Amino acid sequence: MFTGIIESTGNISSVSIKGSNKTFRISSGIASQLKVDQSLSHDGVCLTVESVEEGSYQVTAIAETLEKSNLGSWREGDRVNLERCLPLNGRLDGHMVQGHVDTTAVCLERINRQGSWEFRIEFPVSFRSLIIEKGSIAVNGISLTCFDVSDNAFSVAIIPYTFENTNIRELSPGSIVNIEFDLIGKYVARMMTIR
Repeated sequence: MFTGIIESTGNISSVSIKGSNKTFRISSGIASQLKVDQSLSHDGVCLTVESVEEGSYQVTAIAETLEKSNLGSWREGDRVNLERCLPLNGRLDGHMVQGHVDTTAVCLERINRQGSWEFRIEFPVSFRSLIIEKGSIAVNGISLTCFDVSDNAFSVAIIPYTFENTNIRELSPGSIVNIEFDLIGKYVARMMTIR
């Protein structure tokens, strides 16, 4: 379980393909604090640390993960958002995030609000029942509040700290992002369909 509060970022130093899997070597300032078999959120996708070397570590994404997220398009040099899992005695500063991406979405618009930034994001209409005005959403693993919600789009406002310390500052119209809808909302929607 994660909170959507990004702890650090990492840079992809290598990408290799074996069968239907992609393996990534990622350099990061938190690499020395990681251990093998640890869960780590990468742009909102929970991946298992396979090996740790000085200043970097390795993870692998399988076909299912590559199909439902933007990891298939990751290249050397890309920057990714990182968050270690929430300890049971930790604070839930964002919202409950599983690291199980529901879909990808497209950045439609980036607006500089002279002190903050606003992004308009379009998602597949089939997920419209999982999002509400002022609800929580994870975009590339970042816990955000959505507004101006329609059947297939929403907006998020980004404070300067988040803009400077995550890869959201690299988004522009056309960028593909990972989306995880609110866990509680998904259970409520499921209960409503089985009645």
